[in-house]
Amino acid sequence: MSPAPAPARVLVLNSGSSSVKYQLLDMRDGERLAMGLVERIGEETSRFKHTCVTTGAVRESTGPIPDHEAALKAVAEELSKDQLGLDSPELAAIGHRVVHGGQTFTAPTVIDDAVLAEIERLIPVAPLHNPANLVGIRTAMALRPDLPQVAVFDTAFHTTMPESAARYAIDVATADAYRIRRYGFHGTSHAYVSRATANLLGRAPEDVNVIVLHLGNGASASAVEKGRCVETSMGLTPLEGLVMGTRSGDLDPAVIFHLMRVGGMSTDEIDTLLNKKSGLIGLCGDNDMREIRRRIDEGDEQAELAFDIYIHRLKKYIGAYCAVLGKVDAVAFTAGVGENASAVREAAVAGLELLGLEVDGALNAVRSDEPRLISPASGRVAVAVVPTDEELEIATQTYALVGNYNA
Repeated sequence: MSPAPAPARVLVLNSGSSSVKYQLLDMRDGERLAMGLVERIGEETSRFKHTCVTTGAVRESTGPIPDHEAALKAVAEELSKDQLGLDSPELAAIGHRVVHGGQTFTAPTVIDDAVLAEIERLIPVAPLHNPANLVGIRTAMALRPDLPQVAVFDTAFHTTMPESAARYAIDVATADAYRIRRYGFHGTSHAYVSRATANLLGRAPEDVNVIVLHLGNGASASAVEKGRCVETSMGLTPLEGLVMGTRSGDLDPAVIFHLMRVGGMSTDEIDTLLNKKSGLIGLCGDNDMREIRRRIDEGDEQAELAFDIYIHRLKKYIGAYCAVLGKVDAVAFTAGVGENASAVREAAVAGLELLGLEVDGALNAVRSDEPRLISPASGRVAVAVVPTDEELEIATQTYALVGNYNA
């Protein structure tokens, strides 16, 4: 009698402050078996959408879900309806997205009490994210205490940055005392897209230098040299860098002092201003690039200025990362805006022909869910659109770590 096959399914959980996103994947072929989203947790109008990919069944509900524990129990119940429950012997592990791992976590890590304590210790540098991640982890551990649970950190991919890129030019003792340095975020996306771009070019990741532009409501850039991140735009927090949907990105820090001294604003008010009321929404009242482009087409000057500021910052980072890498093989656009906004891609590389960057108008206009080149065959640097897959990356890292743990 042949032995039962080793468990090969991974449940990926992304616990936000008021939401839980999840996907269940079979790692033998990367097939998605189920996915869903619980949002507005803690409200009377909580919403839950679950999709069983294997059957095509979609179930939606609205009603109060008081906390993350209730949300994850509801997820487990929905999965059980499709014979995909958390009690399945085919489940190998649960992979958790954790936003901030500091300098401690440079790779996916099996979660134990010491790991939980360190994630908690990092809350001061990720007050909006790590607490919610912890709630999701602890709830999942209570539901399946026998199952390996793995933390995959947004910051881990960027821990290869040299100190010259990671350090801020402030007093070293102060920086070390308060763990002030550039950590970077969206690491699972940058890791996945940089590798996928190399594959698109038919080359090994260690033979390719890639600039990855993760452009969504949150946005970040990275310079990836031979498979390793050497620079990224986000810093101590996800506020630094590119112009984003609601975040300012790069800012003279003296603006904060000015707002406190002259504007009489509190630190909480300034935090809200820079994280939630700035970026595109602060510039023109919209943070949806589709709406901004529609307004531009109608002659809206405020929307056009917001777009120009967004593109100006993006070009600065492309140029800077060309200088950091020295030789660039590809620039890859990803995430919601990067994958879908052809006008952003065209504008971002316009005028950068001396750096070897240009797009083919016809190729750029094509809409597809597949990785593709949008640069002309004669282009010195490949320009690509590479859909990101952070859930698959988390599942892949989780499964690679636990292997046949349950065999």
